[in-house]
Amino acid sequence: MVTFWVAILAISILLYVLLDGFDLGVGILFGPARDETRRHAMLSAVAPIWDGNETWLVVAGLILRGVAFEYRYKTEQMRWIWDAGFAGGSLVAAFTQGLTVGALVEGLPIVNGHYTGGEFGWFSPFAILCGVGLCLGYALLGACWLVRKCEGDVREEAYRLIPYLSVGLLAFLVVVFAYALAENLRVVHRWLERPYLFVFPAIGVIAALVAAESVRSRRDGVPFHMVALIFAAAFGTLAISFWPYMIPFSITIEEAAAPHSSLAFMFWGEGLFVFPLMLLYTVISYTVFRGKVRPTADHY
Repeated sequence: MVTFWVAILAISILLYVLLDGFDLGVGILFGPARDETRRHAMLSAVAPIWDGNETWLVVAGLILRGVAFEYRYKTEQMRWIWDAGFAGGSLVAAFTQGLTVGALVEGLPIVNGHYTGGEFGWFSPFAILCGVGLCLGYALLGACWLVRKCEGDVREEAYRLIPYLSVGLLAFLVVVFAYALAENLRVVHRWLERPYLFVFPAIGVIAALVAAESVRSRRDGVPFHMVALIFAAAFGTLAISFWPYMIPFSITIEEAAAPHSSLAFMFWGEGLFVFPLMLLYTVISYTVFRGKVRPTADHY
């Protein structure tokens, strides 16, 4: 039963990273866009499905961003405030998630199951680096989504940004790997102990090559799927590196799990009905709103 709920949690987080990741990326790219027509097109590309994306992981940091997304269409003179809220909220949400991942990879100060690092014991240059890296990754995912969904200037601008974002993300990965080796992080030993983990980076490299070719040949539907595969490969690497820990190298999944009776009780509702319905809703939503979008005066 514990394994079942670990799988459900892992799938939910991965779906959140992929689905809300690209609309966070669109939000990050929304900030530098100055032309109102382009901004309408960018919002139209995520408007039909962005609410559903966030159902996979509801966090307080997204509230301002959500309000700004809706309110910018209700005002003219103050629209710049809501534009800044949407772009800034997207950036903060992405950066915070990266900070969290970085802190977990580096390792939290935990003694006998208790956190001992104080208010900022998790905060480090490595965590900041991971925050920046995830912002780059989400922006790349968002650019690929705009290529997939938009036409005209927005599509061409997204194609122009993809190589720069890709190089930035590659540089981030090189620096992170070098830092992990230099600091002898425990996760590096996991990679050496479990050489099959290198299957995931291999998948990521192949996906990157396919993505590069699809960008060169302007095949709109391919880059997004390839970058999503790269994210999935990175997620798989971290998940198996951390196994069997819930909080890496401190608290195991078994130690963190609720009593078996609680997990079994939740299985009959959440496991058998709610989770499959969420998956079905997501599939239907993306099927209904497939294809290119055209910007209008209103995004509904």
